[in-house]
Amino acid sequence: MIRSALLFLAAAVVAIRASAAPPVVELPTVPLSINGNKLTAEVARTAQETSTGLMYRFSLKPDHGMLFVFERSEPRAFWMKNTFIPLSIVFVAPDGRIVNIDEMAPQDETLHWSRGPAMYVIEMRKGWFAERGIRAGDRVSGLPPAKP
Repeated sequence: MIRSALLFLAAAVVAIRASAAPPVVELPTVPLSINGNKLTAEVARTAQETSTGLMYRFSLKPDHGMLFVFERSEPRAFWMKNTFIPLSIVFVAPDGRIVNIDEMAPQDETLHWSRGPAMYVIEMRKGWFAERGIRAGDRVSGLPPAKP
């Protein structure tokens, strides 16, 4: 009986470790500015970086977020699977113009769509853009070139 319980416990520990979140890797950063408001964004360029984004994190440094850089401008959709921080998302056209801003709740798998083609996406702590009066039509400066 005790042996069975120990085997069950060992199997449970292995299963928990196997399902644990991957380690958070901080990506290279780029300074950006919107209407004089400065932010620092980790840059996600590869398919792996883009698919992981801010998943498995429980906090963000002040004025820090993530910038997703795509190779072409097209309608984009994001969700919050495995993301524990409430976020605001900004979809950005190739010329740096903000297409739209949306608010996203943690762990919500609802798709949040751009209202037009976007080449860049920026995620920040929920409310960051609203607190600074940033809205659709404003321009983001400092964006890196689209990924090759």
